[in-house]
Amino acid sequence: MAREFIIPGQMITGAGALDMAKSALGQFGKKAMIVTDKVMIELGNCAKLEEALKEQGIAYTIYSEITGEPTDVMIDNGLKQYKEDGCDFLVALGGGSPIDSMKAIASLVKNGGNISDYMGKIIDVEMPPMVAIPTTAGTGSEATQFTIITDTKKDIKMLLKGKVLMPNLAISDPQFTMTAPPKITAATGLDALCHAVEAYTSNKAQTLSDTFALSAVKRIFSYLPAAFHDGKDEEARIQMAVAALEAGIAFNNASVTLIHGMSRPIGALFHVAHGLSNAMLMKECLSFALEGAYGRFGELGRIIGAASSEDSDEEASKKFLDAVIALTKELETPTLEEYGINKEEFFHVIEKMAHDAMESGSPQNTRRAISQADVEQMYKNLW
Repeated sequence: MAREFIIPGQMITGAGALDMAKSALGQFGKKAMIVTDKVMIELGNCAKLEEALKEQGIAYTIYSEITGEPTDVMIDNGLKQYKEDGCDFLVALGGGSPIDSMKAIASLVKNGGNISDYMGKIIDVEMPPMVAIPTTAGTGSEATQFTIITDTKKDIKMLLKGKVLMPNLAISDPQFTMTAPPKITAATGLDALCHAVEAYTSNKAQTLSDTFALSAVKRIFSYLPAAFHDGKDEEARIQMAVAALEAGIAFNNASVTLIHGMSRPIGALFHVAHGLSNAMLMKECLSFALEGAYGRFGELGRIIGAASSEDSDEEASKKFLDAVIALTKELETPTLEEYGINKEEFFHVIEKMAHDAMESGSPQNTRRAISQADVEQMYKNLW
């Protein structure tokens, strides 16, 4: 069966990527809006981008009001600044939140309206050029047709989709990920692992997405612990930047499954960062999913060296799950209780979270039949 496979218009990766990309930046317009957060300014990362724009004679304005995961309010404010300052393209610098915000702002530049108007629809509008520069190795947003924005009125995380959300240029330069602290390195790295594993075990997997997913999983197991324990390990940072890009490309074409479906409601209601809520769910969700895809999970176990060719698919699958659990422990992933979430409050909204998870459509990509009751039980099992 024929399948479509899409990637960003241009990708520049590796040490020195920003320097190589300077001339490309000059092709997009005369005035950029940099979408970022205040931490990127404080760390000096934004100054590096500003210098690159200045060298090309490009004017710019900075929208640094992305505080935490993006909301419709942040998008409205960003759109207002973009128009008032006369910008003609956008550059996102940061983790998934600034990149997702850039996409959402860009989608409203020509047609206006509110980002919530696109809930449940494919975004297909004229967009200004977009450049994505990730500063974490995890979300893969620089390589996807998705953006996740919280609707503050309904308390839900909207997964919005459209090919036009693909950045024109993705710049993956490890100099920016070197500044990520251990907890961010762990959460975003495990987010990338979820992307790759879910893409490989999704009902929508295809040959090319499998190629990127398998490579990402192998790379993450090899280099994420090193990046976590020593943030200045340049080779580990380079390899994790590549892995995050690979995983983003994989799930962009094969979608995600159960983990992401259950993660978004936790983030929306309890304000847990996306990558961390994914990590909290890995053991429970993958334990459920194994039964429907022993062959796929078994291959993952073999590719990371946790299982051998002599193991059956079921045995290799369980060894992969054990390796995932061990990795989350090594990276000090907290439980919901350790994070500080109140059990009574959590159980009070389980039915809503399970409903929202199923409504997103992601759990149904799992290669095992799943119901809302199954999702509710998995939420309960987290305690």
